[in-house]
Amino acid sequence: MVTSDQRRRQLAREKYARQQQRREENRRKAKRRNTVIAAALAVVLAAGGAVYASVALTGDDSKDDTAGSDNSASSSPSSPAPSQSESSSAEPKMTVDAKATYAMALKTNEGDITITMDAAKTPRTVNSFSHLAAKKYFDGTKCHRLTTSGIFVLQCGDPKGDGTGGPGYTIPDENLDALGKAGADGSVTYPAGTVAMANTGQPGSGGSQFFLVYKDTKLPPSYTPFGKIDAAGLDVVKDVAEAGVTGGATDGAPKKAVTIEKATVAKK
Repeated sequence: MVTSDQRRRQLAREKYARQQQRREENRRKAKRRNTVIAAALAVVLAAGGAVYASVALTGDDSKDDTAGSDNSASSSPSSPAPSQSESSSAEPKMTVDAKATYAMALKTNEGDITITMDAAKTPRTVNSFSHLAAKKYFDGTKCHRLTTSGIFVLQCGDPKGDGTGGPGYTIPDENLDALGKAGADGSVTYPAGTVAMANTGQPGSGGSQFFLVYKDTKLPPSYTPFGKIDAAGLDVVKDVAEAGVTGGATDGAPKKAVTIEKATVAKK
């Protein structure tokens, strides 16, 4: 005869077995879903361009989960230093001269990159970079993503180094019509030397991540173009791109690792 205690244990074992079965089914479903997503992104990348909107900028600049879009340019490791993990949910107050030109100097282990920014065209973007640089937010951060097929960019500005970090606040899109009217494929050309904001694919979702275009690239006119790289800095980025992506892929961490040792913003 089965005692009530034995019956309880049997029911508990059966419940546990059902839970394990459900977990295993969920894992299989997730694996299938991720495989499909990866295949779809590969197709988009082969088509050229639009992948950046859905891949390279993942997670950037949603409320701080470090935090820091820009999905694939979509597009997680050690915790950032205190100065890099600012979690204010409010956009910084305007302190830059909205009629002036500013220079953002990035001192990297691969060479210096200077970016000219026009506050008259992108005042809130320039103001945010000025604010973050003053807080040493970018110091010691990696340029975590390089793409070498379809789109040609080096992406930086994530304190987490995995494409998901941001300052905890977002800034609006600006200057989106600067590159002209979109063509039949819905894209415009971001010329080599352009610096633009990454985002999550949603309007007004930029934060701290940005990308450096080293070769003319077609993308949707969804990424705020806010700066221009100087000739010497563009050579630095091209040199990094020439070395390729870790593991021989076309999208991922650059083989020649790039660290922003110090970032400053000053009025020209």
